[in-house]
Amino acid sequence: MRGYKTTSKTSGVLALAAALLAAATACAHGPAATAPDEGKAPGKEVRSPFTLVATGDILPHDSVIDAARRDAGGDGYDFRPMLAGVKPVISAADLAICHMETVYGPAGGPFTGYPSFASPPQIADAVRATGYDSCSTASNHTLDAGFPGVRRTLDALDAAGVAHAGSARSPAEALRPALLEAGGATVAQLAYTYGTNGKEPPADKPWAVNITDPERVVADARRARRAGADVVVVSLHWGTEWQDAPDATQRRLARELTASRSAGAPDVDLIIGTHAHVPQAYEKVNGTWVVYGMGDQIAGRMINNAGDRDPRGNQGTIGRFTFSPPEPGSARWRVTRAEFLPQLMDHGRAGPPRVVDLNAELADGEAPERYARVRDRISDVVLSRGAGADGLTTPR
Repeated sequence: MRGYKTTSKTSGVLALAAALLAAATACAHGPAATAPDEGKAPGKEVRSPFTLVATGDILPHDSVIDAARRDAGGDGYDFRPMLAGVKPVISAADLAICHMETVYGPAGGPFTGYPSFASPPQIADAVRATGYDSCSTASNHTLDAGFPGVRRTLDALDAAGVAHAGSARSPAEALRPALLEAGGATVAQLAYTYGTNGKEPPADKPWAVNITDPERVVADARRARRAGADVVVVSLHWGTEWQDAPDATQRRLARELTASRSAGAPDVDLIIGTHAHVPQAYEKVNGTWVVYGMGDQIAGRMINNAGDRDPRGNQGTIGRFTFSPPEPGSARWRVTRAEFLPQLMDHGRAGPPRVVDLNAELADGEAPERYARVRDRISDVVLSRGAGADGLTTPR
């Protein structure tokens, strides 16, 4: 059964949020975590494996906005048909995380694509209808519309029932992770970006977006643990655009974060990367799964840094991870199955563009031949750092 919590709708999460704030006040740099069972919310005796899926950048260019308007029959914007092809996978997971790269414009518009995005807020309803529980909102475009854009985006996600992490409307909200529940576990999502395209938050609102800092990420993860989180997922907007391979900064940060431990256990259980616009490798680093780049999920026909149309910008993956309860003598949940599903934002089909689950389409036997080529290219990149030897698979 799916489950989610936003930080303002349930008493249990309010209690966790209060504990987070208390911990933050007590120590700004996150000392070693307390004993694993301290601070736990009641009702966690029944524990079972759960699946978590994550996907890449939602980046509505002008052409995508136009397509959503056509899908709404010219009256408003409907992004649900665009995502219908991956809904079976997303909605079947116990928890699902998206990356909302852009901020939203006012309800009546105007709406704009690149270079300064202001997306229709109706996309939040589509995200929820597809089955997502939470979205990371920290990206280089978080401040495209200033603080009003941040506020509009989070208000719309709240109204749709989608939790969020990475940007904030208040100092208190900036300290809170998205808190989700599945399998009797509390899952904390944290999110950060490398920067904001040179735009600064208002001087009196420096907390409006989370900027990546390894010490802060670890401190936030430890605070979440002390407040009751069993699993900590970190969403990172990082890397070099249009580069298939993770760059040196990604690799270094992945090693640093996955090496961090408290009481002998990892502080971070999963890292989900976005920003590069192309799929990048999955890799097990210090025993923890890292997705360097999910690729784009929703985007227009992409132009790379050389000014050329680049089909890789419409390719991505769905990462699916099965977490199992702690073994006897252990306090930590662990990933017992890791999978990836290649996907494509298909602009070459007849009719409006659609996000395609390539494995599902190819299984039907009538998919275009190019789908197999795209799937195989994505698979080659995803497995390029030896993830297959560590157990990463893709359903066929």
